[in-house]
Amino acid sequence: MLSKAKTKLITSLLNKKYREQHQLFRVEGSNNVLDFLHGGLEAVEIFASGTWIELHGSDIGNIRTHEVGEMEMKKITSLTSPSEVLALFKLPVQHTATPKRPETLTLMLDDIKDPGNLGTMIRTADWFGIRQVICSQATTDAYSPKVVQASMGSLARVSVRYTHLASYLSGLPVDLPVYGALLEGTSLHEIRHSGPGIILIGSEAHGISTTLLPHITHRITIPPGSTLSSGNAESLNASMAAAIICYELSKNSLVQ
Repeated sequence: MLSKAKTKLITSLLNKKYREQHQLFRVEGSNNVLDFLHGGLEAVEIFASGTWIELHGSDIGNIRTHEVGEMEMKKITSLTSPSEVLALFKLPVQHTATPKRPETLTLMLDDIKDPGNLGTMIRTADWFGIRQVICSQATTDAYSPKVVQASMGSLARVSVRYTHLASYLSGLPVDLPVYGALLEGTSLHEIRHSGPGIILIGSEAHGISTTLLPHITHRITIPPGSTLSSGNAESLNASMAAAIICYELSKNSLVQ
């Protein structure tokens, strides 16, 4: 049975302040928890049904584990329908994002506020083999429950760092391509890319910050997919734009 103190700790981690205070974050759902366990992150405690514990004993190892019933899980879950397992992991050490030539493509996110969008973009990066996501300091917290859930385990495999983007970009090699997603620019289909580079995606509401525009070497836009398109849509959803650009630029790059 969960104590009141333990329940309070678990629910407090819904808030960034307490995630930072305790240096812990929550992961819910069997597949997500297993991805994080296998991804090398350090699990502190697991709360799960007896069935889940029995099935995944080899994955759990020596991690402190508590068997909880459905009613207890309802008290600590952030999901509409409680899953069989919730785990607490240590927050990864946030090393300073030092400007240097990346080995592959890097996804850079400017003031992304929507947790679902951020989680989806982390998942997109993972799919295309992009192992580093650099975020502005105003971008939503990657370890909030909604982002963790939307990333579907990809957060265990992708490094997410926060920094002052203008300073970071100014420190990069001058010959490194920086692709900025804008409403006006060269058609993405005309871009020929190979090797490392930066893909810069702006916020859902305001696009790329004006302070970052001078650092963009290639202004790119995603053209309508059909001549029958009205072209009246103001812009694609940020996560959709990121997925399309990552696909196009990763086709000939050295992403592994």
